[in-house]
Amino acid sequence: MTNDWLFGLKLFSALGCGLVAGIFFAFSTFVMRALAQRPSAEGIAAMQAINITVINPWFMTVFLGTGVACLVLAIASLFKGHQSHTTYLLVGSLLYLIGCFGVTIVFNVPLNDALAIAQPNSTEGTDLWAKYLTNWTFWNHVRTIAAFGAAALFTLALGNSTKW
Repeated sequence: MTNDWLFGLKLFSALGCGLVAGIFFAFSTFVMRALAQRPSAEGIAAMQAINITVINPWFMTVFLGTGVACLVLAIASLFKGHQSHTTYLLVGSLLYLIGCFGVTIVFNVPLNDALAIAQPNSTEGTDLWAKYLTNWTFWNHVRTIAAFGAAALFTLALGNSTKW
């Protein structure tokens, strides 16, 4: 029973990290570029709407649920010895928790909060938008790589675990 539950948690983590990586990848490779091609006021208004819309049960379940699953797997891996799959679980969990969840809280959310109060048609809004595009996208690249790396490590852990 415990093995089935832990297998399910590893699978959920691998899929959750992969899904989050895909979402962030889309933003890094074409969404932000498309917004940058629009006049500043349009780009700001669109990103403000995206930042409101993303707070929904579907995204939050995947984003936060994956974080909780990673936390549980990180703790469990500390008690399971030095087998290769436990190392994958620990490193994958830390990649997601620090490189994805942590970066979101420390860098992307404050940038989103600053953009939320910007007036799209103002000079200050235009200046903020130029910095936002560069900074937010950089940190999104970090999140994308971290989530993708975590998904890969969880996948390796699934393939290498003969127990739990």
